[in-house]
Amino acid sequence: TYLLIDDPKKIAWKYASSWLAFDIISTIPSELAQKFFPRRLHSYGLFNMLRLWRLRRVSALFSRLEKDKNYNYFWVRCAKLVCVTLFAVHCAGCFYYLIAAQYHDPERTWIGASLGENFHEQSLSIRYVTSMYWSITTLTTVGYGDLHPVNTREMIFDIFYMLFNLGLTAYLIGNMTNLVVHGTSRTRRFRDTIQAATSFAQRNQLPPRLQDQMLAHLCLKFRTDSEGLQQQETLDALPKAIRSSISHYLFYSLMDKVYLFRGVSNDLLFQLVSEMKAEYFPPKEDIILQNEAPTDFYILVTGAVVVGEANTGDICGEIGVLCYRPQLFTIRTKRLCQLLRLNRTTFLNIIQA
Repeated sequence: TYLLIDDPKKIAWKYASSWLAFDIISTIPSELAQKFFPRRLHSYGLFNMLRLWRLRRVSALFSRLEKDKNYNYFWVRCAKLVCVTLFAVHCAGCFYYLIAAQYHDPERTWIGASLGENFHEQSLSIRYVTSMYWSITTLTTVGYGDLHPVNTREMIFDIFYMLFNLGLTAYLIGNMTNLVVHGTSRTRRFRDTIQAATSFAQRNQLPPRLQDQMLAHLCLKFRTDSEGLQQQETLDALPKAIRSSISHYLFYSLMDKVYLFRGVSNDLLFQLVSEMKAEYFPPKEDIILQNEAPTDFYILVTGAVVVGEANTGDICGEIGVLCYRPQLFTIRTKRLCQLLRLNRTTFLNIIQA
């Protein structure tokens, strides 16, 4: 139904009728449960396998960490891949040893051929390391040949384990490729865009000044994207109420000093601030061209532009917008500038409302 349920009783009943029984069983101490098993099964700890049910919580934990802004996504993802690999290797090593330990002829097993038929008498650490060693060499497809399946059971398990490794290896390589490529994909797209813009300028024989403006604008866009300065893109992704509050906090004091808005009500000023679009311009780029149609005017936040010369808090292009006549001047940036753009139609609609 996609409805949020906040009733504790309904939540408790949902949990009790689904995963509660499995969670309780997975917490039963295996040492206590072994008393009810035949003696020949005590060494295998089959009841411990019920604890694997808890692994679903590990997956949910990593999912939460990947979305948590306090943790680096790259390292969380790497940790998850490492844990998946170690778990797969550990399980395969345990199954390798289980198959060998249950076989009727200890000498005709993979571990018996290496450690002898009395491999049960070896220390637990030696048996575990040997099992993990063969599991890892099989996973990595190294295959030194010192350990290999001897009987049919081991061969059958090895076949399925190697088929599983094909999928696991593809999963690991695919994820690592995405993590590594993600860091360079933005630069690659930037280089492709620059190359396309250069080819376009050369094909159409644009003058050097226009070519420089094109490349400067693309470089500035890449810089703002890389350094997290996509102010307008961030605001556009938010609801209007939050967007208006942020714009009010950032630009209200500046708008209040603009001569065109002196004496207007706070409500009108708040509406105007909410409709402003923040933009960045590189040095020596034309913001407004003389005699162009009066569609927008700009308020300078940082930097400086040449019109006479405008500084922080000054407004540009307002005469053409208010009088509905072609722009009187060409306005060009002197250095890197941030400006607030307000569309003429939006401005007039707010005034008339």
